[in-house]
Amino acid sequence: MPRLQNNTASSKQITTTAPIVSLPDPDEAAVRSVDWSLSRRAFSLAVGSLILAGCFALMLVVGRIPVISEWLGDPEFFKRCLVVHVDLSLVVWFFGFAAALYSLLPGTKRNHSIFHAGFSVALTGTVAMVAAMFVPGAPAILSNYVPMLDHWLFIAGIVMLFSGLLICFMDGRLFSNDSEAEVTEIETAPGRLQWFRITPDIAAGFKTAALAYVVAMTTFAISWFVTPRSLEARAYYELVFWGGGHVLQVANVAAMLAVWLLLLSSLLRRQLLSKRTAWLLFGALLLPHLVAPLLTLQGTNTTLYRTGSTRLMQFGIFPIVTIFLVICIRRIHAAFKAKQIGAEAFRDPRFIGFAASVGLTVIGFLLGAMIRGSSTLIPAHYHASIGAVTVSFMAVTYVLLKPLGFSLPGFRLSRLAPAQLYLFGIGQLVFALGFGWGGLFGLGRKAYGAEQHIRSVGEYIGVGVMAFGGLLAISGGLLFLFLVAWAGRPRISTTFSLFKMKYLTRSNA
Repeated sequence: MPRLQNNTASSKQITTTAPIVSLPDPDEAAVRSVDWSLSRRAFSLAVGSLILAGCFALMLVVGRIPVISEWLGDPEFFKRCLVVHVDLSLVVWFFGFAAALYSLLPGTKRNHSIFHAGFSVALTGTVAMVAAMFVPGAPAILSNYVPMLDHWLFIAGIVMLFSGLLICFMDGRLFSNDSEAEVTEIETAPGRLQWFRITPDIAAGFKTAALAYVVAMTTFAISWFVTPRSLEARAYYELVFWGGGHVLQVANVAAMLAVWLLLLSSLLRRQLLSKRTAWLLFGALLLPHLVAPLLTLQGTNTTLYRTGSTRLMQFGIFPIVTIFLVICIRRIHAAFKAKQIGAEAFRDPRFIGFAASVGLTVIGFLLGAMIRGSSTLIPAHYHASIGAVTVSFMAVTYVLLKPLGFSLPGFRLSRLAPAQLYLFGIGQLVFALGFGWGGLFGLGRKAYGAEQHIRSVGEYIGVGVMAFGGLLAISGGLLFLFLVAWAGRPRISTTFSLFKMKYLTRSNA
């Protein structure tokens, strides 16, 4: 089996085991390949957005801490931070990373060109969103799923981001054959080889995430068309993003499940599901949500639209996730029993990432089942759920660094990867449980600074636990960003040197 070398990972494309020769288009007749440069750009966009989101997350945690929150009398400051934090961490990070995963599917030059065009549009939109933060007087609208700054620059940025990612996912690979990328053994540490492969079951997950994203964008478009412009801004954006926002969670879940398969197939060195079984399960996950665009046709202010979207997410996700969970746990149990893996798995980022993601997913389901009104049980539920997706993405990042052309950290730094996943996973779990505990005592959501009113000991305990867990999770997130930045340091240095030489050459001309 071929081994991916350090000096070639960033410049060569990995081709599939068999070329596709039956398609009429000459470009399609070429050998399909993975353009690692495109994957690297999408990956960099996702990680870069997470860096910015982490900066604002620290401010949000401080704004919730008792005593300190009383000193800060400007809740609008935290609302602006919340808008940017949520959009960067829930939209750009998740779907930028999903686009990077999708780009690992072998494609033709035409596919790569379309993806590149879409990525450029999405990147421009992200820059516009961040730039809108500096526009004085831009009101913060804390709508669910996609918070907004009610300013034309931010709106243009969101539209460009969503449209650009849609182009990426519609680059032609969505309905192509599930060809496998060739098996690659990657040396992650002296004497240690890691198995990496995009098998048909994993490809089915990536494509399901892309299809769910297309359904979500269709729902957004119809919602925007039928929602009255005369509504107050908060109500308008809430209605526009409600239905499609629920479908976006399906895309997140599909990407997370595909990453579970990738992590465990790499750990166990085998394909977990047959192509048929994978498509049946992923199809069952997506199928109920295909009606989401239809729910908007009678208007977004109807009970059918709001309740129907909620029920689809409540009952359309957890059954399939539970089936995947049972299958994965049985595979791991069999591997432990056959002594294919042992105690060393508890120090392996692939196993730790999977276990942390599973734990947060289960806690998210339980907290979601406890929601009875508007309290911090709601953010407790979705912070556990999005934490499950995030920690799985973090874990698979360590598998993808070498193929993406980044130099992995040295042996000492590489040992920090398991600690980072434990720190983030435990921190996110404590954070969600603290939020949930406060919600049981009626702690209100989306209240910061002087707006926050804590009336009982239970609420104080919940907020204190939440703050402690949040700081742990942020520490884990910062450690992740440090390790990734350190891995990318040689490439960043090389890129900067080339840019500097090009600039000096032009200046001397």
